[in-house]
Amino acid sequence: QVAPYCRKHWMPVIILANTRSGNNMGETLLGEFKMLLNPVQVFDLSKIAPAKALQLCTLLPCNAVRVLVCGGDGTVGWVLDAIDEMKIKGQERYIPQVAILPLGTGNDLSNTLGWGAGYAGEVPVEQILRNVMEADGVRLDRWKVQVTNKGYYNLRKPKVFTMNNYFSIGPDALMALNFHAHREKTPSLFSSRIINKAVYFFYGTKDCLVQECKDLNKKVELELDGERIELPNLEGIIVLNIGYWGGGCRLWEGMGDEPYPLARHDDGLLEVVGVHGSFHCAQIQVKLANPVRLGQAHTVRLILKSSKMPMQVDGEPWAQGPCTVTITHKTHALMLYHSGEQTDDDASSLSE
Repeated sequence: QVAPYCRKHWMPVIILANTRSGNNMGETLLGEFKMLLNPVQVFDLSKIAPAKALQLCTLLPCNAVRVLVCGGDGTVGWVLDAIDEMKIKGQERYIPQVAILPLGTGNDLSNTLGWGAGYAGEVPVEQILRNVMEADGVRLDRWKVQVTNKGYYNLRKPKVFTMNNYFSIGPDALMALNFHAHREKTPSLFSSRIINKAVYFFYGTKDCLVQECKDLNKKVELELDGERIELPNLEGIIVLNIGYWGGGCRLWEGMGDEPYPLARHDDGLLEVVGVHGSFHCAQIQVKLANPVRLGQAHTVRLILKSSKMPMQVDGEPWAQGPCTVTITHKTHALMLYHSGEQTDDDASSLSE
């Protein structure tokens, strides 16, 4: 597919597959795409970094390339970081549009963009490629999350993350932290979506008993666009860029029984909600409760005044002492939106 420059409206597709995602599904897909396409345009991200693979875009027509990322939201973030590097290098006109084939668990970005919550081989690869060719271009806001530790004598640089999905402090970050620690110890146990959800549920109910995150409203201050927000009694705060959260739940909308402005991923606004604990999170996920909607903002600042709290950005959790977290708009990514059948995870999570 690298040869026919003369063809009008030619739209080359590059495949970037993470073979570590989704219970070896990436390995199978890699083989199938290599049979359908020129192997030159199919890359295994466990062997080659996205930045290197994306250099192929510079040999192809400007603004014509589409990239299909086969992996979880983490893999998509890795590829989008590499695309940001292309902008820095002055390769703006070669930037591709990105589609997603979701592998593994918790694909909230993929779900938001219409690519579903998890692929298990049910759609033939020829159809997937057709979907990629027919998808519409959309923009995705990307955000800078800066975490500055408290204290005059702290000479360490602030931690800086790029966020596509969400930031949170409280019970869902605690679940992610426990889950992460457990998975590091016994990775072989965590290959199944059902087992992953069961372990997450276990940590959620365990947290109900421990309540490690209680009285969060006494420990933090929240500012939306510079305005201090009076917090009710909460255990967690979640800052959202996208429509889905927690493996297929539309968090901002909750039960959908109250008129609220829709969450968009391209409007330069973040949605900020509070939760009363992990049991409340579970109720929201099965549409039995609404979140505490704290507001929408272009800039979010959160000051953790005392104690150590679990935090996470896009599923990457850590334990954090007193600090200031500032979330500001960073850039846009060019994504592809699939308007076909949305495979919302609500029904499947209930049956599991």
